[in-house]
Amino acid sequence: MSELHFVHLGFGADAVEYQEAWQEQRRVHAARFAEEVPDTCLLLEHPPVYTAGRRTADNERPLDGTPVVDVDRGGKITWHGPGQLVGYPILKLPRPVDVVAHVRRLEEALIRTAADFGVETTRVEGRSGVWVLGDPVEQRSGGLTLDFDPRLADEEFDPRLSGPQYAPSNAGQRREDRKLAAIGIRVAKGVTMHGFALNCDPDNTWFDRIVPCGIRDAGVTSLSAELGRRVAVAEVLPVVEKHLTRVLETTVPLPRAV
Repeated sequence: MSELHFVHLGFGADAVEYQEAWQEQRRVHAARFAEEVPDTCLLLEHPPVYTAGRRTADNERPLDGTPVVDVDRGGKITWHGPGQLVGYPILKLPRPVDVVAHVRRLEEALIRTAADFGVETTRVEGRSGVWVLGDPVEQRSGGLTLDFDPRLADEEFDPRLSGPQYAPSNAGQRREDRKLAAIGIRVAKGVTMHGFALNCDPDNTWFDRIVPCGIRDAGVTSLSAELGRRVAVAEVLPVVEKHLTRVLETTVPLPRAV
């Protein structure tokens, strides 16, 4: 892999509209494929926006008709907005391409970032992204019990209609598993697009209008929520850059043995 180059597209008052950033991704992607630029990671914040990956179901979208941008990445629906650090690593991968190995590298960089702030995170089998694990069910205070949790028995259960006790943004209060960072990528012509969204200090109630990533039995969190203090995007930015550089420049996503 070439030396990783970072580009700050805009933060805070200069947050970048999603469609504008998507167009810039496509431009850099074409340039990377043509070997005109090095591996590049675009870093930014977006104004509030819902984006839906290719596997998003209709019953996971906002009930109130809030517009959703359908995109060509993997994964399902999520939210981007103020207080969330978004990264789009546009990298040329070795062939044959192993998409899962690349996702694991991004997860590793974000796990190390969270650790630097004192937040212990991990991966969850079958669920991409970076997670804060909840307590065992029997140890949760004020949470739901296995006997009465409708999410475990009702395939049609909809957290968007069931009140704040089931809201994704309240998963920390219930001591349930909660996602700190989401990952969704696309690989075209051996070059990656899209990437990750790390919750630093967002208003996580935006996630309550959707079924985040199609997951109904867990929720979302942020560095600020876990630490009990405001952790701004600007504070997290250099730490993310440090770990992305270390992981992406030293770990080659070699294809798995068959």
